[in-house]
Amino acid sequence: MTPSEENRIDPSIVDREQLDQLVAALSSPGHVCLIDGDGNRTEIPEPIYHHLMRLLQQLRQGQAIVMIPENETFTSQAAANFLGMSRQFFVNLIENNEIPFHRVGAHRRVYFKDLLEYQKRRDGERRHTLDELSKAVDDAGMYFPSKKKDAG
Repeated sequence: MTPSEENRIDPSIVDREQLDQLVAALSSPGHVCLIDGDGNRTEIPEPIYHHLMRLLQQLRQGQAIVMIPENETFTSQAAANFLGMSRQFFVNLIENNEIPFHRVGAHRRVYFKDLLEYQKRRDGERRHTLDELSKAVDDAGMYFPSKKKDAG
């Protein structure tokens, strides 16, 4: 099995009734604890609890789950696929130092955490540009032009 196959949970391998019972048990008020075979109780920390609930909700919706550690390395093609761009465009980004990379022999590799950081930065820049454009259109009275005419 490859590491990605080991990190994948397919909803078809989990009994739907057991999944529903687990979600119901975890959704009840109060702290959620695990109890081992000796009766020792361990409270599930809040961040892990919320992550587990999101995972279970996705499984209930029929979505497969893949867990990827932040230090997982991607090839340039896999990274480009993840970001939704061509391999050549991605290579240009890393060669222009917009995304850190390292080499394994002659091959470029990037860490997943660096892809996530780039994606967050790119999406933030896009959002900022769209906000500015929206404001400029609104300020020019072009978003609802009939309102500007009626006011005059």
